[in-house]
Amino acid sequence: MNPPLLLIGHGTQDDAGVAEFGRFVRRLRTRLPEVEGGFIELSPPPLRDAVAGLVSRGRRHLVAVPLVLVAAGHAKGDIPGALARERERHPTLSYAYGRPLGPHPGVLALLAERLSEAGVPEAERGETAVLLVGRGSTDPDANAEVCKVSRLLWETHARDYLGVETAFVSLAPPGVAEGVERCRRLGASRVVVLPFFLFPGVLPDRVAAQARAYAAENPALDVRTAGVIGDCDGLAGVVLERYEEARAGDIRMNCDTCVYRIALPGFESRVGLPQTPHHHPDDPSHGHGHGHGHGHGHGHEAAHAR
Repeated sequence: MNPPLLLIGHGTQDDAGVAEFGRFVRRLRTRLPEVEGGFIELSPPPLRDAVAGLVSRGRRHLVAVPLVLVAAGHAKGDIPGALARERERHPTLSYAYGRPLGPHPGVLALLAERLSEAGVPEAERGETAVLLVGRGSTDPDANAEVCKVSRLLWETHARDYLGVETAFVSLAPPGVAEGVERCRRLGASRVVVLPFFLFPGVLPDRVAAQARAYAAENPALDVRTAGVIGDCDGLAGVVLERYEEARAGDIRMNCDTCVYRIALPGFESRVGLPQTPHHHPDDPSHGHGHGHGHGHGHGHEAAHAR
């Protein structure tokens, strides 16, 4: 029997986002015999409950797939730290850790679908710019990955548009307004703001609000906001591919520009930094406060060692 899939999300304070995650887990259960999902913080169900459910059914080995788009702090440290804590709770448990979704061709195709749903006529795409907006991170590797997605989207699905630019909603410049303004200065008469997010949530709502605010101050520019990727078969296919990679031991983690391994200028202090799990409000068995618990090695090592 193949091992169960443990789908791990970050968590959100947005009820619609939690519901969408639940629907996606149920979709995956139509494709695999056994799937559980949990969050590392902010919202139920906590990862602890998902793992406990699998262990109670006699499962001792599982495949953990981080439901994140780029390998930032959550995929590199927070989720491996949370999994290490679960191994402390269940010493007989082992797991294979999969890759983030990344700039997968399936993800690019889904972004192209959301872009097409913005309703720009083909004849007007040459004067329309696309602004891909990611979450933003203090990890330069993660921000660079979002820029890579922008370029790949333009090269593969959006050549008939004026271009695809990149912005972030938090932690990294340029912001949404700066990104839209750049598109305007590049000659766009219309901008489609394309959120690079999986499900509804606080940050996608913020992206849309900031786009609306810019549009209100610049009524001559047509600013539209596309939808998030959302629960769909295409996304399920990408997750299942990551599951199969991890199950077979085909883990191709990118460590060339990882701040926890490489002393990149300006980030030297992060090399070898211990990683600790988040506090989850529905997991009362560990200390309160962000990041409490035992230190664990960088998540890439955890991915290969289990």
